[in-house]
Amino acid sequence: MRIGIHQPMYLPWLGLFDRIHQCDQFILLDNVPYSKNYFLNRNKIKTARGWIWLTIPVLTKGNFQQLIKETEINNKSDWRKKHWMSLYYSYKNAPYFEDYKNFIENFFEHEWRYLVDASVSMLSYLLSVLNIRTEITMASSLGVEGQKEELILNICKFCQADEYLSGPDGRNYLNLKLWRQNNIKVLFHDYQHPNYQQLHGEFISHLSVLDLLCNCGPRSLEILTHATGPEGAA
Repeated sequence: MRIGIHQPMYLPWLGLFDRIHQCDQFILLDNVPYSKNYFLNRNKIKTARGWIWLTIPVLTKGNFQQLIKETEINNKSDWRKKHWMSLYYSYKNAPYFEDYKNFIENFFEHEWRYLVDASVSMLSYLLSVLNIRTEITMASSLGVEGQKEELILNICKFCQADEYLSGPDGRNYLNLKLWRQNNIKVLFHDYQHPNYQQLHGEFISHLSVLDLLCNCGPRSLEILTHATGPEGAA
């Protein structure tokens, strides 16, 4: 059983989907503190003028150390209209935009209260259209406790994992001896970003997977999973 774990992100990039695809079960870490200036509430798309951020405004003032699952969206901002119009004008001429237009438009018509609900709803749709069938589980539903690496390890043990697929940064903080003692092999996901046909000139990498879908449609999974397998470490 190979497990992957990551915080839920808004409009994730290709690498996250490749990592999910390589796992038997993927845990969305919603029961850890919210981090500002990360990809939890934002990601990039490509416009005729280059890449831009699409950022969901969240309420964090006075909520020090609030958990991701507790983080509320600031709906006083008209972010939903802004995001929809940015996506529409950026991708309306893309070959496969019409295939996803209805869901995306309906998504932005809903007034989401919690960031995690919006992110997971979009993620579930994107996994579905990419035909990625990995089981997705919210960490908060498991009842597993711990801090930092301890929490990750305890989740893997709870899920009876014999392999954990970490992001590349895991090399900087994972105690591999501890994982070996628990009979769990650690693998590192070093994603090599593919090039593909885009609108608006020179290729830009590390955008939301929506860019790939709108430009490449049913070939998207084949394109994003081109990378070699994970590197083992423990």
